[in-house]
Amino acid sequence: MLKALCQSLCLVLPLAASAQPVSVVFLNPGLSTETFWTTYTRFMQAAADELGMTLRVEYSERRADLALSHARAILNGPQRPDYLVLVNEQYVAPEIMRLSRGTGVKLFLVNNGLTASQALSIEAQPDKYAEPLGTLVSNDEEAGFQMLHQMVAQLPRDSGPVDLLAFAGVNTTPASQLRVEGMRRALADYPQVRLRQVVYGGWNRQRAYEQAQQLLLRYPDTRLVWSANDEMAFGAMQAFEEAGRRPGHDVLFGTINSSPEALRARIDGRLSVLLGGHFTLGGWAMVMLHDDAQGVPVNRDGLREHRVPVLQVIDQAKAKRWLELLERSDYGVDFLHYSAEGRPASYQYPFLTSPINY
Repeated sequence: MLKALCQSLCLVLPLAASAQPVSVVFLNPGLSTETFWTTYTRFMQAAADELGMTLRVEYSERRADLALSHARAILNGPQRPDYLVLVNEQYVAPEIMRLSRGTGVKLFLVNNGLTASQALSIEAQPDKYAEPLGTLVSNDEEAGFQMLHQMVAQLPRDSGPVDLLAFAGVNTTPASQLRVEGMRRALADYPQVRLRQVVYGGWNRQRAYEQAQQLLLRYPDTRLVWSANDEMAFGAMQAFEEAGRRPGHDVLFGTINSSPEALRARIDGRLSVLLGGHFTLGGWAMVMLHDDAQGVPVNRDGLREHRVPVLQVIDQAKAKRWLELLERSDYGVDFLHYSAEGRPASYQYPFLTSPINY
């Protein structure tokens, strides 16, 4: 009997010892030097560390061809991860979904989901593409809408016609398109606000600076500058300051992202409106992937795609608090607390339905 027990233990123990942590690769679409995307990676890594997962990040440096090269190497390589997290930046998702079919790697989309036309094309050819486990996108349209509302609210009540300039990101990025749509929807509430021009700054500070120099010559009376991210806002701000304009006084800037530079500019009033929080989506995806690996259904509400209210207005008090949190390796978040593991079937992920207060 002892011999049989020993043999049994010898069979079980090597299996337990060889158990590997859940592996995730994130195809980061941004620059490896870009504050938003490096912060995004840090938040994901904090989640991975706490949840006992491994995370590898491949930066695509804002190049669709490099994103696809990374995807091919990962999906065709000898050590495939359990999960591949990707962003539909520059519309790369369908090709990666095609490449992943039959590999055993589960896909999860964050920040930019499939466009309506992409989804229809994929639905028409279900045998060609792997279906993602889930998709988390932020409330970009609402953020674009709220930004303009908050900016106009800070104008004097007796303001006459007001000129507005808008800096969009990239026209092949759904998040950029949605933010602009929200801004245009808000314009219907303010007939006195005249949108003079929308330009695509490519999320880039230098490009927005050069564009703003030209736009100022064309529209010297501009009093509102709406920007889809902070890098473009700071580029435009530099051009206005060089022209003798004072941010927060005779021209108001609104933007999205919670970089330390943006938080400090919100505190000192150079940014009049700031929204942020969407850098957390990758971390929440990690919570869901952790649960999936434990056999816990992540589409507990029957949905595979969620628009998550992560983008929230950052006032000066919140900006000070977030600056402190950015200094912490775990961002002050208890990721295990949000896991569905061990919870009743009725449990819903709280981050899917309401903003998390940091």
